Amino acid sequence: MTNIRTTQDLGALVRRARRAQGLRQPDLAGVCGTSIRFLSELERGKATAQIGRVLHVLQMLGLCVCVEEAPRR
Repeated sequence: MTNIRTTQDLGALVRRARRAQGLRQPDLAGVCGTSIRFLSELERGKATAQIGRVLHVLQMLGLCVCVEEAPRR
């Protein structure tokens, strides 16, 4: 499991998963029905990416989201 705390963390995870599957951005964009620009911005950690589209990309890469409470300080 990978802890994601920032949009940059999420973008890096998406990039690693895409590359590990041998996909180029245009390939993944085609499968997801989204634009290359959206994927590029997601992978760079753009904070305003639409959550529904992000979740769809994650699903297409075989990734899932699990949210848990952070330990209290």
